[in-house]
Amino acid sequence: MALLASAALSASAEFRWGPMAGVYLGNYHWRQPLVESKMQPGFQAGLLGEIMIPGIGFGIDLGVNYSMHASKISLGDQYIWSSDGYGDVDFKMHNIEVPVHLRFKWTRMEGFEQYLAPFAYVGPVFQFHVKQSDCKAIEHPLGSVSIQFGIGAEILRNIQLSGSYMWTPTYSIRTVKLDNFSASNSGWTVNLAYLF
Repeated sequence: MALLASAALSASAEFRWGPMAGVYLGNYHWRQPLVESKMQPGFQAGLLGEIMIPGIGFGIDLGVNYSMHASKISLGDQYIWSSDGYGDVDFKMHNIEVPVHLRFKWTRMEGFEQYLAPFAYVGPVFQFHVKQSDCKAIEHPLGSVSIQFGIGAEILRNIQLSGSYMWTPTYSIRTVKLDNFSASNSGWTVNLAYLF
C-alpha cells in the first residue's frame, strides 16, 4: 500500500531544472583572533533542479555548482608568517558544491502564483575543495559541510530570485605552521535561476 502511494506521489511530482548563477559575499572566521580577514566578493554558477509535490507546496531542490570564495587575510600581522614574507594575502578557494534543500513554495494564491510565488528552503551544502590561491601558509581539507537557509520568489513560473545565508560548522582552511588554527567560511548569496 505504501509502495503504491509512493509511486503515485512520485508520478505526480513536478521536476524542473535550469542554469543558476549568483554572487557570494562571505568571510573566513578564525577560531582565535590571531589574524584578520576582510570580506571580498565571490561567485557561484551551476545547475539547479527542483522537485515539487503539487498541491501541498513541499519539495526538494538539489544542484551542482562551481563556486569561488574570496577574502583578504592579514597573515603579516603575526611574526610566524611575516618572517616568511607574507603580508596581506588575497585568498581564493574554489569549490564544487552540492546543495540539497527541503523547499516550501506558496502555491495556493488563487492563480497569483503563476506570476509570483514566494518560497523558502533549508538544507546542507556539501563542498568539495578543488583549488586555492598559491599560498603555502594555508592548506585545506578535501571538503566541508555547510547549512544554508534561504528565501526567494518565483517570477512568471520560470525565473527564481533568491537570497540565502550559508553557515559552515566545519573548518574550510587552516594554517600549515599552527595545526589547530583553522577557519570556516560563512556568508550570504544572491542567486538567479531559470527553470525549464
